[in-house]
Amino acid sequence: MSAVLASAPVAPRFSIELFDAPLGAQVIGLDLARPLGAGDFQRIHHAHLDHHVLVFRDQRITPRQQIDFSRRFGRLQTHVLRQFQLPFYPEILLISNIFENGQPTGLGDAGQFWHSDLSYKEVPSLGSMLHAQELPQEGGDTLFANMHLAWESLPAALRHAVRGAHAEHSYLAQYAELQRRNPFRPNLTQAQIDEVRPVTHPVVRVHPETGRRALFVSEHFTTRIVGLPDDESAALLAELFAHSVKPQHIYRHSWQAHDLVFWDNRSLMHLAAGCPADQRRKLYRTTIEGDVPF
Repeated sequence: MSAVLASAPVAPRFSIELFDAPLGAQVIGLDLARPLGAGDFQRIHHAHLDHHVLVFRDQRITPRQQIDFSRRFGRLQTHVLRQFQLPFYPEILLISNIFENGQPTGLGDAGQFWHSDLSYKEVPSLGSMLHAQELPQEGGDTLFANMHLAWESLPAALRHAVRGAHAEHSYLAQYAELQRRNPFRPNLTQAQIDEVRPVTHPVVRVHPETGRRALFVSEHFTTRIVGLPDDESAALLAELFAHSVKPQHIYRHSWQAHDLVFWDNRSLMHLAAGCPADQRRKLYRTTIEGDVPF
């Protein structure tokens, strides 16, 4: 009678290491230029839901490979500023402060206010992926705020004030201020303005995959609480904004060469910390479509 030999467990191809922060983890040892099997993809998917930000280190992938990986999570959305699409790859928004022939090559002032990507759309973003191409020697960090924790730690009076409330989101809310700061931010055509008409969403949304509640307002895109007088709306939003970005809710990402960062716009807000204007910064962003907030 032959002995049955137990097969040795297969070691995972990569590790997921949590950050010492209120959110986030890094993925070590995974090369996204190679095919990702169904089991590994599910592991990444669950880690993204658990930790809200995943940092894939040392990813030397092409724009097409970034697009293909992004599409595994859903349909991709294109940004209204199509003049900053990567040539031949309309799914990629070029985030860059680099000028050529006196003109900007990309969106150089992206993320100057706390926000969740595309919250101004009827169907906002599930998540965004940002792949580092050129990084400054100083500055350039990205901050992420955990909006689940912001909701869970919200004082009772504020919880009562926002229960069942809806807020308006508008792409144009801070656009004039951004143009004042950066004269190279383009004027919008009427067709672009029509594409980003204001929408309303719940102030507190339920994550469609985890069931967790999160605040869903931001200083960049949220203009008012529906049904409140302007002064009351402004005061309530100011309290929500200030509470959301308390230090205990934030992870600050310091970029390393070839990082690919994937965050959940249903769970987080983010902010670009900025860098000196004379230092080049270039990243490629893909944005994955989500669903209507509820």
